[in-house]
Amino acid sequence: MVVLREGICPGLTEDFINALHSEDIKTVEDFVSCNPEELAQKCSLSYKALVVVRRVLLAQYTAFPVSGADLYQELLSSTAILSTGSPSLDKLLDSGLYTGEITELTGSPGSGKTQVCFSVAVNIPHRLKQCVFYIDTKGGMCANRLLQMLQTRTSNMEEQMEALQKIKVFRAFDVFSLLACLQHIRFNGLQQASVGGGSVKAVMVDSVSAVLSSMLGGKQNEGMSLLMQVAGELKMIAKDFNIAVLVTNHVTQDGNGCLKAGLGLSWSHVPRTRVLLQRVEKPGVSSSSLRTATLTKSSRQPCHLVEEFDLCNWSEERNSESGKRKLESS
Repeated sequence: MVVLREGICPGLTEDFINALHSEDIKTVEDFVSCNPEELAQKCSLSYKALVVVRRVLLAQYTAFPVSGADLYQELLSSTAILSTGSPSLDKLLDSGLYTGEITELTGSPGSGKTQVCFSVAVNIPHRLKQCVFYIDTKGGMCANRLLQMLQTRTSNMEEQMEALQKIKVFRAFDVFSLLACLQHIRFNGLQQASVGGGSVKAVMVDSVSAVLSSMLGGKQNEGMSLLMQVAGELKMIAKDFNIAVLVTNHVTQDGNGCLKAGLGLSWSHVPRTRVLLQRVEKPGVSSSSLRTATLTKSSRQPCHLVEEFDLCNWSEERNSESGKRKLESS
């Protein structure tokens, strides 16, 4: 259920929304279910403007049928697989991150979620010469760490700076800022970045739970609505622009004490692939850089596959084709 907000559709101004609210119309579903002629009289709005907005909302939020053959041809012609920069993670993910899909990293604080995002953020600009959008919701973005990772890949300072310029960082510390950021990216940011040199291949949100978890639970219906709006924006970015979306999420414990992804059941259906990151505890070592990655959700690989990797030793694939299998880069 998508709440009517200024900016989600051209023509949907604050005054327009206030007029709809006067008739208790607050969601897209409420709006498109009404008779435009009757609504124009009740809200004192232009019938023509109502019809135009209604058509746009129907086009944005209504599912149109697509044949299986068309979907398969689209997969062959447009899907790319992007290396994370870690051979172990790429193996777990069946070669890497798939464009057109949402991949989620879950784990406790310090499990390495942000470091994996950093690795992806530098690997795509350096190896593919493409742009990435990085949305920081926790204040954890560290330019020095990005540079350190690039320095392990190339000693050429010009190449390092060129890659850093292709990492576009946004900061959004609440869910409304995050939604505004995602909508800006969808309506304007992706086209502008392409004009600036190199298309955008990945959008990262670190983390979705940082701005959503406090709004969920109990009778907080608005929180659930906002969560699904965020999910909808991420899906449209992934599908409409053929982009790999990578998000991070916190973990909770189920009744048996096992770790599970946060944000609840509704969110659990959003990512196509989910990976749980955990520390590797070693006797006598207080802070090991070793981590395990466990595949907890996938439509391609058996779940519960486990790979181990080292946060301090990101190594590039020796063979560019083995580390970055692509059906076809668009």
